[in-house]
Amino acid sequence: MENRDDLIVNDSYAPMVNHSEEEGKAIRKKIWKVTALLSILTAAEIAMGIWLSSRDSGYWWAIKLTFIIMTVVKAFYIVMEFMHLGHEKKSLRRYIIIPYVFFIVYMIFLIIQEGFLVAPIT
Repeated sequence: MENRDDLIVNDSYAPMVNHSEEEGKAIRKKIWKVTALLSILTAAEIAMGIWLSSRDSGYWWAIKLTFIIMTVVKAFYIVMEFMHLGHEKKSLRRYIIIPYVFFIVYMIFLIIQEGFLVAPIT
């Protein structure tokens, strides 16, 4: 059998492979906590949508804003926990998140500007 370099395991990584049982429980508890929070936010969005869609509300802009805020909060938690960005250095998190914040603000500006645009009568 030939000796392949890509199969050699460096012993310096061996201590990092295994978690203790306490660390595993803490990780699983955090995952369940985030999952429960996301489920509660989703259930609240659905219940609010069902309840408010049957009413003639003059505050439809506030309802839409609430949905947008709840969706952004859910996206934040998904990126931070399930995509592991929350475990990175603060500078890397800022480097990734700040361009998206500018993009979202720009898109909101465009939506508001186009929403009030009046088409010329021909």
